[in-house]
Amino acid sequence: MIDPPRQEVYDAIKKCREAGIKVIMITGDHKLTAQAIARQLGLDDNTITGEEIDKLNDDELKKISKNINVYARVNPEHKVRILNAYYNENIVAMTGDGVNDAPALKKAHIGVSIGSGTDVAKEASDMIILDNNFNSIVNAVEEGRGIYDDIKKFINYLLSSNFGEVLIIFIAMLIFLPGENKVIVPLTALQLLWINLVTDGLPALALGVDPISENIMKRNPRNPKENIITKNMLYNIIVIGVLMALIVLTLFSLNLENVLKAQTIAFTTVVMLEMIRVQMIRSHYKLKLFSNFWLWLAIILSIILQLIVVYVPSMNNIFKTVPLNLEDWGLILLGCLFMLVFGNLINYFIRKMTKQFD
Repeated sequence: MIDPPRQEVYDAIKKCREAGIKVIMITGDHKLTAQAIARQLGLDDNTITGEEIDKLNDDELKKISKNINVYARVNPEHKVRILNAYYNENIVAMTGDGVNDAPALKKAHIGVSIGSGTDVAKEASDMIILDNNFNSIVNAVEEGRGIYDDIKKFINYLLSSNFGEVLIIFIAMLIFLPGENKVIVPLTALQLLWINLVTDGLPALALGVDPISENIMKRNPRNPKENIITKNMLYNIIVIGVLMALIVLTLFSLNLENVLKAQTIAFTTVVMLEMIRVQMIRSHYKLKLFSNFWLWLAIILSIILQLIVVYVPSMNNIFKTVPLNLEDWGLILLGCLFMLVFGNLINYFIRKMTKQFD
């Protein structure tokens, strides 16, 4: 006679509440039974029955639905009306398993059927829960948020790095004009290609397997109309690009008495700054420094490849580089420290100004 909620549902409901997701229980059970289960799950037991829904028009149902958590003694036809009450102001995921649930599953933003449900329900759904477990829906939300974070990290890293490279070349062409028809640029075409294909590409790909942030289910849902490049990200890309250009051009100008050395320093500085940049982005998401093995492998491999380009004689001829001494590396690391400190400081103020997380 007892059919209690599964143990894992309690944690799932708590996660939903922290994530700004409202959980609504729709059942054919008696009102008192539904309220008792709701209280066990930690849901408010504000309840309305199917009989009471029949007495309301759509506007009245929409008005009171904001304070309702439990719908009892309802039939599948009521599900569509309940869905309509929330549809325009929320992203609605609706669960169901029967033939009569198909209209509601089809209309919901995300129709969710369970593995033991009918084929009609599965066909009308966007998502099928094979283990019949509510917790799987919550895990899917968490995974989806993690994937979206990874996409944003990838875009932020590549755009900020490439914007910095564009600024370096553009500003250099304006100010470094030693003679007629001759422009000294900090980076050659081959060096730029190397940066974009190797030292940019490997860490960017490794961001795709970053672990999910521990606080990801404590954020409110994002606005579905929000652009993937938010104001905060845009300002951050611009600031980091400008900082990168400032650092590289400063080091380049300090060594112009030897053009090849100046270009090698600029080339290596860009690579090292981008290794710093990828960790700066991850720090915004409160990720632990060593939580992504593949990213560190990509960073180490990128640095080793850069050292080969700088110190192997045959590569010197191809990439127009020269070996660097300890003093040169000191300047490069000082530039990295400058970007790490000032980049994070400026980003802090940007986040305060825009009131956006990423």
